[in-house]
Amino acid sequence: MTQRKRSWLVSVASAGLMAAGFACGSSSSGTPPSPTLTCQTLPNATTILIINNAVCPQTLTVARGTRVTFINNDTRGHEMDSDPHPEHTDCPEINAVGRIESGQQRDTGNLNTARRCGYHDHANDTIAALKGSITIQ
Repeated sequence: MTQRKRSWLVSVASAGLMAAGFACGSSSSGTPPSPTLTCQTLPNATTILIINNAVCPQTLTVARGTRVTFINNDTRGHEMDSDPHPEHTDCPEINAVGRIESGQQRDTGNLNTARRCGYHDHANDTIAALKGSITIQ
């Protein structure tokens, strides 16, 4: 094999590897990291999934002292806060979730007081599918 042919093959192989790296490299496309996670496959009874511009389950009952995990498996970020909008004062523990980007998960504070806590996506407060409630027993 000639030196010129070897150089050409190395160039072609390098270009192919670079193209593959660009195609596979970054996950900043907004694609959810766990496409198999659905409302039917939630990891436990203290998890709320954000997917397809909705939350599920929309109602959840937990024991006092529990933290609830919000998992954002949607293609965009959300800002989950306590009702009422825009004060967010009913259950401040929910406000610990705050801004949650695609692929992230965040916990509420400890839900210690027995009550019903409504929550919503602050940036989309009129979308019923992004509203829910947590009942603390």
